Amino acid sequence: MKMRGKMIDLPDSEILPLSMEHNFWTWSAQSRVNPIPIKRAKGVYFWDTVNKRYLDLNSMVMCANIGHSDERVINAMIDQIRELPFAGPGMATKPRAMLGKLLVEVVPPGLTKFLYTLGGADANENAIKLARAYTGKFKILTRYRSYHGASYGAIAATGDPRRVAWEPTVMPGVVHFLDPYRYRSTFHRLNPNVSEAEFCCDYLNHLEEIIQYEGPDTIAAVMMESVTGTNGIFIPPAGYMEGVRRLCDRYHILMIADEVMSGFGRTGEWFAVDHWKVVPDIMTMAKGLTSGYAPLGCVAMKPEIAATFNTRVFQGGLTYNGHPVSLAAAIANIQVIQQDDLVAKAKKTGKVMADMLAELVERHPSVGEVRSIGLFGAIELVKNKKSREPVAPFGGSSAEMNLLKQVLSDHGVYLYTHWNIILLIPPLIITEDQLAEGLEIIEKGIEITDKITS
Repeated sequence: MKMRGKMIDLPDSEILPLSMEHNFWTWSAQSRVNPIPIKRAKGVYFWDTVNKRYLDLNSMVMCANIGHSDERVINAMIDQIRELPFAGPGMATKPRAMLGKLLVEVVPPGLTKFLYTLGGADANENAIKLARAYTGKFKILTRYRSYHGASYGAIAATGDPRRVAWEPTVMPGVVHFLDPYRYRSTFHRLNPNVSEAEFCCDYLNHLEEIIQYEGPDTIAAVMMESVTGTNGIFIPPAGYMEGVRRLCDRYHILMIADEVMSGFGRTGEWFAVDHWKVVPDIMTMAKGLTSGYAPLGCVAMKPEIAATFNTRVFQGGLTYNGHPVSLAAAIANIQVIQQDDLVAKAKKTGKVMADMLAELVERHPSVGEVRSIGLFGAIELVKNKKSREPVAPFGGSSAEMNLLKQVLSDHGVYLYTHWNIILLIPPLIITEDQLAEGLEIIEKGIEITDKITS
């Protein structure tokens, strides 16, 4: 390693071997880690150390809503670093004042107080703390196909199998209920043509039954991803979110909306709850809040919840709460979304993507269903369209899914697959031509799963 001025200069050839030697990788068996040695990124693309270009259809972990390396955000961060690179969590700063004012303009009406965290998991952790402290109750209801983060409380709230490895030591007091997942609805296997209204009603009745069994006087909050993300892009049926809001009001339970993935234009509205004009009591954000340019999460809450702590101490905190550089990134990021009208763009381009995805169902025997809202999409792969047997089991993978992902990577497309589902979560700046480019390569990968259909 050489010093170039004040910067450490490392040859590109050493990035991967040194990273493998010294780093411990998350969500991975260490001997099977195979990271891409990334060197730079711009717009909807990134490049590795041998200058291979990848089309980023995952927004780099569902973060880069505005695309990569937008100079407006970078310059805002540099300006903030020069003025004030760090302030303790008890300080009032210009970016702290500005971001609060800006967030009030874009979040659902009535959410006026903001607690800043480092990311989505600790935003959800603090949302749970606030709900429990405000209500004096301890149970949190979440859905089975949810993902809320990997920290102690967030992984307990998570419904999918990733929590199981840490049981029984995860946070107590979480009760899970079923998602309104029409393609694999437990309630409607013998009645797949049930109306949307009936389908919605059955799942609301299911939730209400769980509430009654658990006891409303023990339940602090119902916590849900407004649109389920990682586990497959499950869009609530018409009337569902409004129904959950009514149930929460009826039983004096808080409604927490996890918008870590679905926020900041991803679904074609500023936040997914906006599609249904529902205002949660607490809403969590991260990822698209800064487009990943700096770590930041946020808990938005109604003023009456915040007022609980006017004279009572909130027993919680984070050293980097309100970090000036992260807040500056968030301010600039929101302004970019506004200036470039990216929410409307996501809605428009999302309709094009939905049409492209619908064609896949017709062309490929292994495409069982596609789902999307805005630029938040999923392709569900099956071995048999009639039985709906998945190409990979729930909670696992398969040789075909692994090969599919490798084919996409070989052809310069980067995205996330989860069990038998391909996720499409591109930057909101993506063009129709770039989408078509990506889907053409995705089809090459789907040809692999087509071969095992019956």
